[in-house]
Amino acid sequence: MVCGSLAFALMATMAHALGSDWDCDWRVIAVSRTFLAMVFATALTLAAGARLVFWGPRSLWIRSIAGSISLVCTFFAFTRLPVSHVLTLTNTFPIWVALLSWPLLRERPPARIWLFIASGILGVYLIQKPHLAEGNFASLIALGSSVSTAVAMIGLHRLHYIDPRAIVVHFSTVSLLFCIASFFFMDGAILMGNALEGWPLGMLLGVGITATIGQLFLTKAFAEGDPSKVSVVGLSQIVFAVLLEESLGKQAIDATTLLGMGLVLVPAGWLMIQPGEQGIDLASELK
Repeated sequence: MVCGSLAFALMATMAHALGSDWDCDWRVIAVSRTFLAMVFATALTLAAGARLVFWGPRSLWIRSIAGSISLVCTFFAFTRLPVSHVLTLTNTFPIWVALLSWPLLRERPPARIWLFIASGILGVYLIQKPHLAEGNFASLIALGSSVSTAVAMIGLHRLHYIDPRAIVVHFSTVSLLFCIASFFFMDGAILMGNALEGWPLGMLLGVGITATIGQLFLTKAFAEGDPSKVSVVGLSQIVFAVLLEESLGKQAIDATTLLGMGLVLVPAGWLMIQPGEQGIDLASELK
């Protein structure tokens, strides 16, 4: 899982660099990521002899559509915010799972969960406050991504009878369609920058490759390790992102932002290792 987290942090860092340094449109980056993931996931599913699911039940579509919205929002934010901030905001999904489990699963969170929810909200406020002051609303998009991820996780809860690899293929295909649709339904010229030359092209391919590697390591980690422990270790991608930003001179973390990250990550990590506390066993669903 540590290797997978490093791969995801590298993916996010390259996506950010493509947008901020090379003027590559976030939609081009997202398509590169989803297309390669779809190809590799399909190949793995067929090699394992698992059955692909094209239409499937409503829960499968809820999972794939919500996950696709999350992916689109995340890549939009990657090109406009520091990577560590985006990853922290998108990893608030355990808090939203706890909150959404009440209306969707009719599981009322216990009293102590509300304390963690309040902590997470305060942490989000501290992280996004400087960006909103600058008129940059990408942090709200990243937060919306985490809410969509929470819906996707709750949808995944009802799909135990479908092979996980087939679910990944379905999600990858739907997310690719969403990324392609973003070219037509979102305003603004499609900026390629120098994406088809030298380093930018290598990073564009690297986004797809590292995303696939990260997914493979993540799947292997959950197959062989304790889900609750593996889930918390997955938060190390934020640590890797901070280290990469510091080493590349991209971002200096101030005390307020660091406090905000802690207020988000501590309750998120706690919720991951507490089976049943948030309406579903989130750790097992992260498979």
